[in-house]
Amino acid sequence: MWKSLLAGGAALALAACATVPKPLAGQFQNIAPANAANANGTPVRWGGQIVETAPGPHETCIYALARPLDRSARPSPRGDSLGRFVACHAGFYDPEIFAKGREITVTGTLDGTITRKVGDFDYPYPKIAASNIFLWPLPQTRPAGMYDPYFYDPFWGPRFYDPFWNLPPRVIIVKPAPKPTGGK
Repeated sequence: MWKSLLAGGAALALAACATVPKPLAGQFQNIAPANAANANGTPVRWGGQIVETAPGPHETCIYALARPLDRSARPSPRGDSLGRFVACHAGFYDPEIFAKGREITVTGTLDGTITRKVGDFDYPYPKIAASNIFLWPLPQTRPAGMYDPYFYDPFWGPRFYDPFWNLPPRVIIVKPAPKPTGGK
């Protein structure tokens, strides 16, 4: 009985780790941006890295390089590019916050294409009339010298990091002593 409760609890805990944020939940068509030329009105959920944010008088369009989504609908950094897309939403989105390289996931319906230059090439961006634009938080880094609660040595117990452990090695230059000049 205890084993089945433990297994059920572990499965529930693991399932909670990979949940899709509420604004991104729903049923969407599995269409890649490169194959979305004639799919107007189709609901999609795409994500990727921001290439450019272009605020206009009534809406802001965010141009992105599409990446495959993981189980939590976050763009996968390891996946190959699936093409490019543009997501337009009413209102102003600050280009300093929605900056180049940040990760987004967008839900909405396909609404034609916008042709823009990528280098000297005219690229047809599939346009999403976005209902939600989800900006993923930046990864957090932990400063050196902090306690890591998950680092446990079975012989010595929990370990603390030495603040000087992560510093690069010092270079010490030893010069020969100068030779004495003249005199006895």
